[in-house]
Parts: sequence; C-alpha cells; structure tokens
Amino acid sequence: MCSCCCTCSRTQTPVQGRRKMPRQKFRSLLKILMVLVPVVVVSMLILQQYNNPFISEWRRALYVDVDVDESSRTSEKLPKDTDGGCFMNTHCPDDHFSFYMKSGAANVIGPKICIQNKMVLGMMLNNAGEGLNIVIMNGETGNITKTGHFNMYNNEVEPLIEFLKSIEQGSIVLIASWDEPSSHLNDEAKQLMADLGSSAVHSLGFRDNWLFVGGKGATVKSDFEKHLKNDHNLNKYENWPELLELKGCIPKYMN
Repeated sequence: MCSCCCTCSRTQTPVQGRRKMPRQKFRSLLKILMVLVPVVVVSMLILQQYNNPFISEWRRALYVDVDVDESSRTSEKLPKDTDGGCFMNTHCPDDHFSFYMKSGAANVIGPKICIQNKMVLGMMLNNAGEGLNIVIMNGETGNITKTGHFNMYNNEVEPLIEFLKSIEQGSIVLIASWDEPSSHLNDEAKQLMADLGSSAVHSLGFRDNWLFVGGKGATVKSDFEKHLKNDHNLNKYENWPELLELKGCIPKYMN
C-alpha cells in the first residue's frame, strides 16, 4: 500500500508541474501583450498623423490659417470648420462686409470666396471652375446676385464679357483665378475688369495667380488685389505659383 502511494505521487507530481508551468507563462505573456499592444497602436497613430505627407497635405487643404493673438490662444477656441474654412478672425465695422478668398492651387485645389464668414463660391458648393471665378454682390445689402466661372484656356471669353457687362451699378465684384486665367483674355475683357478697379489685369499672364475685389460705382480700396507671376524659378507647385489669400472689410455702397 505504501509503495503504491509512493508510485502514485511520483507519477502525478511531474504531470501537475507540467500543467501549471504553461499557465503561468501564458499569464505572464498576456500581461506583457496588454502593455505593449496599446503602446504600439498609439505610436503608429502618431506617426501616421504627423509623418504621412498625404494626410498632412489634406489637413492643410481643409483648414485655413487664422490670425490669433498669442495671448488669447490658450483661452479661446476657434470655431470648428463647419463653414468650409471661411472663418476670419477680423472684426469689421457695421457698415462694412468682411471677405476672405483664396486662389486655386495649381490645377488641383479649387478657389474659395467667402462673405461674412460664409462660403459663396467654392468646390464644396460646386460653383467654381478652372479659369476666372467671379462673385457679384449687392454693395448695399450684401446679397449675392450672381456667381460664375469662365475657362480662359477653352476660350470662354465671350460669356465672360457678357457677364461683366451685366454687372449693375453699386455692385461689388470678387474674382479668384484657378489654374490658367489669361489665355484668350482679350483687351475688351481686360478693360471691363480694369474699369472695376483692377490694376493687374492688363499684365495677367499664363498660369498666374490673381485675386481682386472691385466694384461698379462702389467704394472699394484699390489695394484689394494680389497678383503672383508664374515663374519656373520661384514657383511652389512646379508649373504653378503658390496660392494667394486675401481678406479684409469692404465698405457698403452709399448712394
């Protein structure tokens, strides 16, 4: 009886030991994995967020830089980009209209024109196109009366001329270029835009970037215009110059 007990204890003890060891190792491995897996996942997300050039480019495309006082940066949160990137942190007097606009970037990212922090022309609204993009606003009420885009590369100059001639007295005109704004732009079209206050339209060249705010009988500052030449030695986007931005306050039209 004693030898039987001894035999049983000898044969069972190694088996019990073999059963316990894998469980202990498994538990230890599980604890290590529970610590390492979240660290690896978080590290990958951080790398994708900041090192992936595609994500970085789209973050820049979808958000607009806003001038913010450094002292208020920690105390104030800017509104979310629900307005298509039209928020302008600039206060305009009651008798003025705020505006913000961007030219297109190369032939990829379209232009944008905003009035009173609201987009009135842009790819999100499906009313922008390559060439010249124009918004006509009532200078007294601020109502948008017309928008249009004209492809100068495809020789849409006659519809452009007709559009410009239809502008009524007291209107404010905002123009943003995209891709190629000058092919087939003839002297008549240039003069009509010069009559609105532009000083750069006569020197507008192939694939130049151009932004302009003028008016027909409206009081608009002459410095609401930017023009950047297409220069292969200076271009940011190879065959296209860097995009332009323009913002400010337009005085209401007074009869």
